[in-house]
Order: sequence, then structure tokens, then C-alpha cells
Amino acid sequence: MPGVSSFLTPADVRRIASLQVLARTVVEGFCSGLHRSPHKGFSVEFREHRAYVPGDEIRRLDWKIFARRDRFYVREFEEETNVRATILLDVSGSMAYGSGEVTKHHYATRLAACLAYLMLQQADGVGLVSFDTGVREYIPPRSRPGHLRVLVDALAASKPGGETELGRVFHDLVARVHRRGLLIVISDCFGRVPDLLSALAHFRHARHEVILFQVWDPAELEFPFRTWTRFESLERAAHHQFVDPATLREAYLRRVAEFREELKRGCHRHRVDLVPLVTDRPYADALAQYLTLRRRRA
Repeated sequence: MPGVSSFLTPADVRRIASLQVLARTVVEGFCSGLHRSPHKGFSVEFREHRAYVPGDEIRRLDWKIFARRDRFYVREFEEETNVRATILLDVSGSMAYGSGEVTKHHYATRLAACLAYLMLQQADGVGLVSFDTGVREYIPPRSRPGHLRVLVDALAASKPGGETELGRVFHDLVARVHRRGLLIVISDCFGRVPDLLSALAHFRHARHEVILFQVWDPAELEFPFRTWTRFESLERAAHHQFVDPATLREAYLRRVAEFREELKRGCHRHRVDLVPLVTDRPYADALAQYLTLRRRRA
């Protein structure tokens, strides 16, 4: 199985080690921001039982319930951390695109590992949701150090494919991610912008703070094609066209600009941080620059 080092290089770790994800809003009664929480793991205050999911600690299984129901349940306790973050990772087919060596999916998984490492270093809880038209995998937020390996294994196993339904998936997740926290979306955001903005507004209404990292390939922004080119859909099988790029370039670039502006305005309206990232820029550098700016604003 891939190790943490295959996702985070020593240079990446050094670049982000001194930074922290700063939540500007109050999360579950705690004042978010720079903190040095001495708490790790869980408190002694029991909260509820819930169904076991891969990644949960075996020692928290309630064997008495298993004996009665023949199903695994874990004991849930109140977490003693300042922030609960959930990374929402788009693994739809469009994320498989890459005009160079790095695909958007490769870039997104490294960014997710970077963020998970950062959150766990400051004793915050972090979880992972991967999705396309529906939720593929859900790993609840945890703050124990060994949780990073669980997340990295899930990132390594994820494969892009399928169509995109951002709006529907996010609406469904509101009820599932029921405790207020920090939601970090990593996606190319391809799809109907009004549906996506409606879902982001739903998150905000549930009092989550939302950061949207929009991942682009350079070719998607520049449209560098000059000769007749075969364009294939990565989300719909056997859907392709062979065209002269010169006939599409102006209209394509105009539509991309309109798409970006619509998303930018909508995120600003709903108080969602939109962070465009391009795969030819080191993700650790881009992340460090954004978090530094975020710290200054806070």
C-alpha cells in the first residue's frame, strides 16, 4: 500500500508545517483560529452509537450491541478539538484529465493529503468524502495521528470515473455531515453552476464554513490546440468529436470566462472562499500562499 511519503514529500511538509487552517467562524462552541489544543482522541463524555464504517477504531466497537443485533456499532464521544473538517473530493471522470504528467485527480489527492496532514498536526479532526454522482466513500472526522494513514489509503485507492452531480450530492450530504464544521471541497466544479451554488448555500445555511478549491488543467484555461483534434468525454462513454480547434477557440474561452465569473460571484454572495488552482503550480506553494493570506485576514 502507498505510504504517506508517496503523497507528501519532505519539501511539502516543511512548506506547510508552520501553517494552520483558520476557521473565521465559531464552530460547535469553540473559538476557531490559532490554537494549541492539548486534547487528542476523545473525551469521556458519551454521545451516541452509530454504525461502524471502515477507518473506525476497533476498540470503540460496542460488543453488547453486536451480540443483540449481529451488526457492528461504535460508541461516539464528544471530540475535544477546535475544528472538525471534512474534505469533499470530486472523483468524477473529468478529474482524470491531464494535458501533462499530472492529472487533476493526482493533484487533488495530493492537496487533500496536504490538508489532512495539516489539520491532524494541530490536533483537529479531519474526514474524507469522495463522490461523483453519489457518495463513494465516507470516512468520519478523527483527530488521532494514525488517522492520516486511513485517509491516505483511501486517497490512493480512489479512481476517477463517472459523471458529476455536485448539487445533488452536496444537498444529500447536509444531513449526513450534521455537526457544524469546516467543509473543504476539491473539485473542477464542472456542471450546472446554479445547482452547485444552491448546494453551497445549503451548507452555509447549516452553518458550515466552506472552502472551495477549484482545480484546473492549464489546457482547460488556455485552449492551446492548433490542429484538428479528437475531443473525448471522460464522463460519457463513446462520446467524442473530431474538430478544428480554430472554430471553437473564441467561443470556448468566452464560455470559460463566463463560467468562472458566475461561480466567483455566487461564492462571494454565499460567503464561500473560492480558491482556483492550476495543476502546473506546486500545490504546497499555492496552499501555503492561501493559508498565509487567510491568517492575515483572521
